[in-house]
Amino acid sequence: MLNQSTFKLFLIIFCFANFSFAQTFTQNTFNRKSTTLNGKWHYIVDMYETGYYDYRLKPRDKREGDEEAFYADTKATHKSDRVEYNFDQSPTLTIPGDWNTQDEKLFYYEGTIWLKRSFDYEKSGEDHRVFVRFEAVNYQSDVYLNGKKLGVHTGGFTPFEFEITDLLKERDNFLIIKVDNKRKREAVPTVNTDWQNYGGITRDVYLYETPSTFISDYQVQLKKNSSNTIKGFIQLNGSHISNQNVELTIPELKINKTLKTDSFGRISYEISIKKIEYWHFNNPKRYAVQIKHGDDVTTDQIGFRTITTKGADILLNGESIFLRGICIHEENPIRGSRAYSM
Repeated sequence: MLNQSTFKLFLIIFCFANFSFAQTFTQNTFNRKSTTLNGKWHYIVDMYETGYYDYRLKPRDKREGDEEAFYADTKATHKSDRVEYNFDQSPTLTIPGDWNTQDEKLFYYEGTIWLKRSFDYEKSGEDHRVFVRFEAVNYQSDVYLNGKKLGVHTGGFTPFEFEITDLLKERDNFLIIKVDNKRKREAVPTVNTDWQNYGGITRDVYLYETPSTFISDYQVQLKKNSSNTIKGFIQLNGSHISNQNVELTIPELKINKTLKTDSFGRISYEISIKKIEYWHFNNPKRYAVQIKHGDDVTTDQIGFRTITTKGADILLNGESIFLRGICIHEENPIRGSRAYSM
């Protein structure tokens, strides 16, 4: 049993163990036009991190034009060029997938590996925006597109993304990521652990496209201590977010509202309803929800329920429930590797 102080400390550690310097984070990207970057990625093992640090251990990405930096993907044109790496001649890993089980020499490897994927991309709309999204990378990621740093993410089980609109070309883009899975006392897993520390891009990677102004985040749920009021918010992202009309539709509940954003592109709303069927694990009822702004439409399936506590009991829709669970590691026991499918 965790006491309150211990629980708070655990929560702080977990939050810091999964953070990102990503520019944005969009809700429900699976509903958007996307292009997969899964497949074969070239990789280079960099045990001493010479592709990232110079001989004074200063990060190479703090300065311009460092040809020895692996993220620059420099091509040697003469035998005297000081370029000692070549992604195009290096072996490949299948992404998503850990490196430990794809090459027996890497089974116990914990450190830095660089991975590269080249791609072409043409936007479907001239003013559209494009983002690259990683569903999970273990453990610390430094991400670069066409030689420019996009950002850093730490945490092996959380998605992250970066906008790449201004760096994207129609031909010959190269996406390079430095992945470091070294154990640290404050990381997950910590120095001593009971599961395999798989390294690499362990879930899907894809590009997704949006209009110039789009629905970036939303929430649709029951209001606290209310059984007949839906409460939530909608957030727009873009240059035209103030005083915009957004439509919220839940056909089965006869909800069809046109709402208007404030100067920050945000809408907070409350909608009273007469009758609603609660979600329950014996009856997992969900309602189709649609949010629309101009040509941007996102859809979802949402269940409504109340969760409260009474003494030592947890109440679902006012009824005490018995919770059952098991600690499951994200592994595929048959294949013997990190699991990555839904």
